[in-house]
Amino acid sequence: MADKVLIYSRFPKTMMARFAERFELLDTGGKPAHEVFSAAELGGIRTMLTAGGSPLGAEAMDLFPKLGAIVCYGTGYDGVDLKAAAARKIAVGHSPGANAASVADIAMTLMLATTRRIPVADQYVRSGDWAASKQSPMMRPQAGMPGRRIGVYGMGEIGRKIAARCAAFESEVGYFSRSKYDLPYQYFPTLEALADWSSVLMIAVRAGAGTQHVVNADILKRLGANGYVVNISRGSVVDEKALVAALTDQTIAGAGLDVFEKEPHAPDALTALPNVVFAPHIGGHTLESHVAMQNCVLANLSAFFEGKPLPYGVKSA
Repeated sequence: MADKVLIYSRFPKTMMARFAERFELLDTGGKPAHEVFSAAELGGIRTMLTAGGSPLGAEAMDLFPKLGAIVCYGTGYDGVDLKAAAARKIAVGHSPGANAASVADIAMTLMLATTRRIPVADQYVRSGDWAASKQSPMMRPQAGMPGRRIGVYGMGEIGRKIAARCAAFESEVGYFSRSKYDLPYQYFPTLEALADWSSVLMIAVRAGAGTQHVVNADILKRLGANGYVVNISRGSVVDEKALVAALTDQTIAGAGLDVFEKEPHAPDALTALPNVVFAPHIGGHTLESHVAMQNCVLANLSAFFEGKPLPYGVKSA
């Protein structure tokens, strides 16, 4: 009889196909588990699969008295209450670095699209204004990548790949992280210092209580009128109201966003602005990334049911 895994968050069935070959899946469809399954069914659940950003606190964990492992699909695990899990001796796993290259690619895409105003240029051609030789102030020359100062906030797997890609574009790269590393990039002791230096701030830090709205009005002001912010981390890291204000009054020049505070809803105040480029949280959404993340999930689930430590466990859990 196959081991049972509760699918706690809502996932496309195609993404669960590999897991269904190995385990019996109890899929909530993203609904509260107790509304879909009986207390008796939930009482036997030993492990669950969740999206890292889905809220999963102590109260929810207590619905599963035999729960021994929470496995996150993806790199993030900010929705999981790690202290509550540790107190209940529940292991937490994720997929570290599995989608790093894909997320770094979307960061570069958003930066180039924003700084070179690609959506504006696309509309300039489609509208016929270019053919009609109509002048547009939005089409004036912009600074290129050589010599541009790129500040990377967070130097984990994703941050390092972003930095390497930016260096290949002949840009100067600096970073701020909790730790200083032996890297060929300038280190800044604070986020404020990094923002003062940067013309583009790339946000690649993990979400959590310590980073909630850390990119605030002050940080944005430090970037300056020619500065840009690109966020491929979590929407909670940026104070969205402060960002709207900074973009509206041209405190900064623009932004590229793949993540938002309340997904899948991007605020109307943001989407109405012409100096922002959006993506619907697709940073890690490539075929290669999904295979890599699924490999980590399978390894974690298999190890748990074999009574072994999770090979991709969250260190702080």
